[in-house]
Amino acid sequence: ATLLVSAVASFGSSSAMAQQVNEGNWLVRVRALSLEPADKSDPISGTGAADRVGVENKIIPEVDVSYFWTKNIATELVLTVPQRHDVTLDGTNIGSFKHLPPSLLVQYHFNPEGQFRPYVGVGINYTIIGGERLANNMQLENSSVGAVVQAGFDVKVSSNVFLNFDVKKIQLRSDLYSSSGDKLSTLKLDPLLWGVGIGYRF
Repeated sequence: ATLLVSAVASFGSSSAMAQQVNEGNWLVRVRALSLEPADKSDPISGTGAADRVGVENKIIPEVDVSYFWTKNIATELVLTVPQRHDVTLDGTNIGSFKHLPPSLLVQYHFNPEGQFRPYVGVGINYTIIGGERLANNMQLENSSVGAVVQAGFDVKVSSNVFLNFDVKKIQLRSDLYSSSGDKLSTLKLDPLLWGVGIGYRF
């Protein structure tokens, strides 16, 4: 009887380990994101306190690659393609700019072997800014470095496929300059990103 119990326990443990191994350490997701910048930019200098700069909301694609160092701890690299955003001043379009905002996060995954797998993450964002087409030849800083916080969950729908819901808050800011180099405003974009997607683990 003791041998039978030991054999069953060993088989169960081996099965759980095999399931984890079969899932693999890599998880690749594709998401659709709703990017919602915070409308908190400073007024443009010399135009009056009411004149605030706004940046449009946008739906963008995202690909992220995660590597699981342990069952619970993973790193995630978040990638997308350069995005063009319209810029407004008191609701009037004054041009556009492009940005590329990759992020790198460290995550903690709760319930890593369950069907429902929530997680939280924290990391850093490096945004490359360029392609300005702004009125009066105004220019933005070329880059922004800021913190990222994240929460989300995966739902296992087959042996290697997951549905995903994810939300991130990114610290993203850039100073706005006149054509002569005078600082006019600070764009406080600090976007909130809501994402829904699908992932494959291998």
